[in-house]
Parts: sequence; C-alpha cells; structure tokens
Amino acid sequence: MAKKYEFKPDKPNAGLLSKLYLTPKQRRDLLKWVLYGVVLVVLSVLQDVLLCRVHFFGATTELVPCGIFLICLLEGVENGTLFALVAGALYVFSGSSAGNHVIVLIPVVGFLVTWLRQSYLQQGFGAAMLCTVAAMVLYVLTVFFVSVFFGTTPLSRIGIFGLQTVLTLLAAPALYPLVRLIGKIGGEAWKE
Repeated sequence: MAKKYEFKPDKPNAGLLSKLYLTPKQRRDLLKWVLYGVVLVVLSVLQDVLLCRVHFFGATTELVPCGIFLICLLEGVENGTLFALVAGALYVFSGSSAGNHVIVLIPVVGFLVTWLRQSYLQQGFGAAMLCTVAAMVLYVLTVFFVSVFFGTTPLSRIGIFGLQTVLTLLAAPALYPLVRLIGKIGGEAWKE
C-alpha cells in the first residue's frame, strides 16, 4: 500500500521532435531536407578528401554543385532555388568553392535550369540529365571567365575546365536515383 508522501519518479519525457509539435507531413519534410544536407556533406567530404587528390590532365570533379543542381531540379523552382541559395552559401563558407561569387551563381543557375525544365521539358531522367549538363556547363564557364577576369586563371586553361565538367557529369547519373528517392519522402514537389 502506497503512503501519501512516498517518492514517485517523474514520468519519462518524450523525445525532442515531439516537443516541436510537428505534423507527420512536417516531420517527413524535415527528414527529407536533412537527408539532402547529409548527401551534400558526403559529396563535399568525398570531393575534398578523396577526389581532390585525383587529377585527370589537371582536372578534378565538382560534385557539390552537381548535387545542388540535381536537388534544385527535382524540388521545383521555389523550393529548389531557396535550397540552392542556402546550400551555395554553405558551400562558399566551407572554403572549397571557387570563390564568393558562387553564392549568387548557384541559385541563379539553379533557378534558370529548373524553370526551363518545368516550363518546356518532359519529366524524366533524360530531361534531368540534360538540365544538369546545362547547369554544370553554365556554372563552370561562369567560374572560368570570372577567374580569368580577376587574373587567377589563364585563358589557356579552358580545356581543363571543360574536362572538369565532363568528369563531374559522369557522377550525375549515379546521384540522380539517390536524390529522387530522398525527394519522394515528403511528397513530390513536381511529379517525376
């Protein structure tokens, strides 16, 4: 028989997510964006630790912008451009980007190719790869000409930048299924 003033332990508290009062859809969306961030962190570590040591005729890959553009393409103009802005800023602050102008360049290129895809192209793998190619070519050419303008790269290195684009685009078909699978978590923004 319990006494009136006997010690009773507190009830166990629920987890952190239950205190945020999120709906199930908001939790799925949060999970999706966290997984997108994890994919970009893994790409950044892979790029900066392993692939930066491998050079093919002086060129290496640019996996992080490629991942950002794929996510932007699959999320649509509004969500994708906002994600590209935040991810581009974090990419610049990580220290592995081509310069500070990338903060503006990545969301602008992401917006243009995503708008082009949603307005004029059919949905599917081919359209996503075509737009990723266009985004990476536009991104790398802009980075190259900005570097030439500021005198950090000679004009004769354009072939190396072209090879860099080709090497990066070889990874895009492998990234597409992963990004598409993550994009289905909270409901697709644009049916793929």
